[in-house]
Amino acid sequence: MPAGQINRLLDLWASTLAKHGDKPPFADHRDLYDIIDNSPFGDVNWQNFTVTYDGERPEDGTKPWMDDKYEVWFRDPREVVRNMLANPTYASEVDYCPYREYSTEGDKRQWKDFMSGDWAWDQAVSADEIAKDPSTLGSTFVPVILGSDKTTVSVGTGNNEYYPLYASIGNIRNNVRRAHRDGVAVIGFLAMPKTTKEHATEAVFRKFCRQLFHSSLSKILNTLKPGMTTPEVTRFGDGHYRRVIYGLGPYIADYEEQALLACIVRGWCPKCMASREDLDEDALRRCRKYTEALVQEGSLGDLWDDFGIVGELVAFTNDFPRADIHQMISPDILHQLVKGAFKDHLVEWVEKYLRHTHTKRKADQIMDDIDCRIAAVASFSGLRRFPQGRGFKQWTGDDSKALMKVIHQFSHAMVYLPAIEGHVPVDVVRTFRALLEFCYLVRRNIITEDTLVEIEDALSRFHHYRNIFRTTGVVPTFSLPRQHSLKHYVQNIRLFAAPNGLCSSITENKHIKAVKEPWRRSSRYNALGQILVTNQRLDKLSAARADFTRRGMLTGTCLSGKKCAQTIPALAEELNIPSLPDLLRRFLFQQLHPKDPRDPSNIPLAECPLYLSKISVFNSASSRFYAPSDLSGIGGMRVEHIRSCPIWRNEYQRHDCVFVNTDSSLPGMQGLEVARVRAFFSFRYRGRLYPCALISWFDKVGDAPDEDTGMWIVRPGFGADSAPGYAVIHIDSIYRAAHLIPMYGVQFVPRELKFYHSYDAFQAYYVNKYADHHAFEIAF
Repeated sequence: MPAGQINRLLDLWASTLAKHGDKPPFADHRDLYDIIDNSPFGDVNWQNFTVTYDGERPEDGTKPWMDDKYEVWFRDPREVVRNMLANPTYASEVDYCPYREYSTEGDKRQWKDFMSGDWAWDQAVSADEIAKDPSTLGSTFVPVILGSDKTTVSVGTGNNEYYPLYASIGNIRNNVRRAHRDGVAVIGFLAMPKTTKEHATEAVFRKFCRQLFHSSLSKILNTLKPGMTTPEVTRFGDGHYRRVIYGLGPYIADYEEQALLACIVRGWCPKCMASREDLDEDALRRCRKYTEALVQEGSLGDLWDDFGIVGELVAFTNDFPRADIHQMISPDILHQLVKGAFKDHLVEWVEKYLRHTHTKRKADQIMDDIDCRIAAVASFSGLRRFPQGRGFKQWTGDDSKALMKVIHQFSHAMVYLPAIEGHVPVDVVRTFRALLEFCYLVRRNIITEDTLVEIEDALSRFHHYRNIFRTTGVVPTFSLPRQHSLKHYVQNIRLFAAPNGLCSSITENKHIKAVKEPWRRSSRYNALGQILVTNQRLDKLSAARADFTRRGMLTGTCLSGKKCAQTIPALAEELNIPSLPDLLRRFLFQQLHPKDPRDPSNIPLAECPLYLSKISVFNSASSRFYAPSDLSGIGGMRVEHIRSCPIWRNEYQRHDCVFVNTDSSLPGMQGLEVARVRAFFSFRYRGRLYPCALISWFDKVGDAPDEDTGMWIVRPGFGADSAPGYAVIHIDSIYRAAHLIPMYGVQFVPRELKFYHSYDAFQAYYVNKYADHHAFEIAF
């Protein structure tokens, strides 16, 4: 909040206290800042060092960048890690040792949080330096997870790029790291050398920039090095003191950063030796020892051409024990799958296919129709809408902020699949389906051995069906590093457990709080210093909040509801559903006689109780359910709001769809039905409260999902007299919200069709199992 607004709020607060002879605890923003700065909580000061070029200088004159000084700002990573370990907020969500987890059914291996992976096990249990050294035996292994990524804070305002370095620890569970509950911290801002266009492409300048990156990391992380071989005692969030030994863990980065980290030539794989001319070939994995042996024996030219190694660079990991940068490279769902294989590859290939197959005018018409189909998709809780269709191709501004959340990054992918059906060959649709299934499988919170088999199957189908793009002349090769990375996901899961705990979306989301928002509140002049101060104050406030919470000083709840019609006849008139009173009577009979074997529709109304008293109508209801693969859920629980209201955002009606549990003994969609909520209401009968929902049913088409898209198909249900199939159900029978996407067929969508007409305008719909992680697991 800007200083002026703080002063204004304090003045308003003071005016309310003046009549009582009291005053606020802070006089103005300076007083508030002084209190924060003097707080002992989370106090890790910023430091800096300066780097200059000390290599050979050309005889024809020194380049301008050779005389410049490059500042690197950092905080002691050891102190930051110790603060994380001591944080009481997530004391119950810390793993103190590596472990191997097996399912209770079938005794099969499964991977969830980072410490359940083989890498942590091999480091702490199998490594000679830790497990077999008496001085380190029994110590708590603390893997330090790193991440870095350049970010632009504003477009068109000059020098506006920053290079933050982040740190986390592998002991905290994935949900803590994803939720940023102080489990990810900025520990540095790396230097970004600039020079004139004349010298920017020179080999000596590029080498300097690369080595500066590695040397800076080595310097920043140096305080951790003694604790990698000699245990030290530190306090944990549960109040106990333990001996710890540190180790460098996975590094979160996009492909450009991975190539820099691994000291390889762009176009090569940082994980294996596959040639960039044919990345799909089977190849040996890269490792530190093998790379060092090649560097010792080969010439720089041969290393570059034959192995993709930049032999003149020294990786920062060479300065630390048990650190192999090739193994440390983590999977990156955001850049490899979402922005890479999906957006930059498949979506672009579809456009190329249309232009390759049709005239320019026809191709433009088809792409416009795809945009209309995407824009026509109904709203859904947590779903990012794209009202301009394929406008997602420019992920900037507000769209980028929304896309920082992983659940939103697949919003376009899930609606794009049905949108292209009818305009492209079946193999193209199946390519998208295989990739989407691969994505949702690897993003699960718990991955079992059976899941790994499914992942490999989805990858095999993706490789098979994508050949349609090569045979039609759209692309000449599939030798693409980000798409090639899919081959390493199974191995990476075995090493690091569920990839959703190491995605670059974590660091990109952290950019907002650590870089972009502090920059916006700065004066823009020497902004970095102000960004550093803001981050330090935020960390102090966060640490103070954790301490206050531990002491029980912070509590609070909030409940709200909104009522409409007050009687059943009034609600029936409002919704134009005359049969509602009869439906309610049959519902009451079913509630009062749950063991009656008769179908409620066949019970004479004379036997059903009559209710004429008041009701309470609500515009929304919340559903709480167990979703172990939800990225943002805490402890596997998720809460979502289901809406049914006559006016939404002062513009249109909104009636969400839901899954209704009809037989919990059956798996997936066999035990679920889909319905649309027309109203939520509750009433008391004979002293008992009945929370209800008035719904209209959808009927399933067929007894299995659609073969091409993998999604079930439903259509609006009708009764015997061709009237809509309405029913009143107990709210407990609603499992969770459902999302439907129209079956567009081959016809173009009218441009005047709005997304809020979607559920009323089509005859059949796909049940969107790609709406989120939990839907993917139940709508099969």
